[in-house]
Amino acid sequence: MNHFDRNGGYQLLETASLVDFKVGEPIIKACTDGENIFLQVDLMLGDDDEEESADIAEWASFGLIFALAVLSFADARPRGLSDQDFIDDDEFTVSDMFECLRFVSGELRFSSDYLRGRCMKTDITVRKEGQLTLSTRNRGQAALRWLDRLQGKKMLMLV
Repeated sequence: MNHFDRNGGYQLLETASLVDFKVGEPIIKACTDGENIFLQVDLMLGDDDEEESADIAEWASFGLIFALAVLSFADARPRGLSDQDFIDDDEFTVSDMFECLRFVSGELRFSSDYLRGRCMKTDITVRKEGQLTLSTRNRGQAALRWLDRLQGKKMLMLV
């Protein structure tokens, strides 16, 4: 990753760290194979004030998407034949984010399947009223841990 890309990434992560959000009740469904799950969780940016939520969506969307994508990428592992493209110390870049980003029907949408050998299977949608939807496939409940980390919650560790 070049110097400019890394600095841009740090700025996006800093922006994401400034956002308060409320996590809704996750929807967890078994996939048709019975082995994997689909997880979807809605976030409301800011407090209960809808106007504030819309303002936060304007300045924080790129940072939140980048931060969640970084956490997804770091947690992702190869699956099946993607093992041949996997590089252990690889990093998610700002360029990666923009390759996966689209603006559709008034919504900013990030969608990644496999990226350089990692099974990300992560979708993020930010709506103009300040609602963000995070969904994953075949990732267990990892997305809930990412949200905890983004909110600064301490993770339990064995000592």
